[in-house]
Amino acid sequence: MSSNYFLNKVVVVTGGAHGIGKEIVESFKKEGALVATIDINDNYYFKGDLSKKEILEEFANKVINEFKRVDFIINNAAPLSKGLSTCNYDEFEYALKVGVTAPFYLTKLLMNYLTLNACIINISSTRDRMSQQETESYSAAKGGIYALTHAMAVTLAGKARVNSISPGWIDTTNSNFTGPDATQHLVKRVGKPCDIANMVLFLCSDKASFITGENITIDGGMSRLMIYHNDNKWKFED
Repeated sequence: MSSNYFLNKVVVVTGGAHGIGKEIVESFKKEGALVATIDINDNYYFKGDLSKKEILEEFANKVINEFKRVDFIINNAAPLSKGLSTCNYDEFEYALKVGVTAPFYLTKLLMNYLTLNACIINISSTRDRMSQQETESYSAAKGGIYALTHAMAVTLAGKARVNSISPGWIDTTNSNFTGPDATQHLVKRVGKPCDIANMVLFLCSDKASFITGENITIDGGMSRLMIYHNDNKWKFED
């Protein structure tokens, strides 16, 4: 961003200790924002398990007491990914708590402290509409937050804009992917965390003031490619 739009804005980011979340935190900080993050891993602000109601309340109270306001909420924390064969009841419930319940409840706890032109971004996934085998807990949670987004956009109309982002394959290991890994994407590369962070900042800016209730897919065009056996050098092996 070229202006001081984010200077001293208060940003809440879940799952901000690594990967996409860390990139979002660092991007906002570079713009002069005040960033409060919660993660189950060690971090500079608040360590805690998002699946627990009392932890969400403790975190929200810390944010409210320290900043008295919230400009942006980025619900990014990733749910557990397991499938029908291995995922038990408690694990599936945990995935939904982290992926859907936590974004809902954290927003509920903070919504009365949202400022004018506030914005909420939910990080979904292209798995909210497509899947690999044995990913039911993750796909269900991402489908839930996808739907939660447009519901909250309607409820918070006039108070906050609410949008979601569905990343595709985003490499968080700083690897160099070549060959089919890269060329199966229409842009011929695997995604990077900055590809998502850049869109988060755009959606939170005044440049996106007419966008709400939307989901934006960022996957290098991969989910747009129709695949048929023996077409375009693709071959299905049963």
